Amino acid sequence: MSEVKLMVQTEVTFDGMSFVLAQNEDVQEIRRQIEAAVQTAGTFIDIVVVGNRQVSVLITPRSHVTISTAAVAFDARDTGELDSPFGGYYDLL
Repeated sequence: MSEVKLMVQTEVTFDGMSFVLAQNEDVQEIRRQIEAAVQTAGTFIDIVVVGNRQVSVLITPRSHVTISTAAVAFDARDTGELDSPFGGYYDLL
């Protein structure tokens, strides 16, 4: 029986809307950007999510953010390369 490859998957929830980060996203850098953004009236931060899609999120002092991690099955498509999207609509192209 072959051994199952695992990877750590990070989910970030912004005001109740969840996004699973692409594997190459630097969680510590995203935390730093969020912490800096809440010191302003409002600032967009950009993240790359599973499916290799970019999402811009407006962070304000009233934003609620949760970051969680889980071990999941390895997905070789999850590269964070915006030129190689996958999942949903992108699988139909």
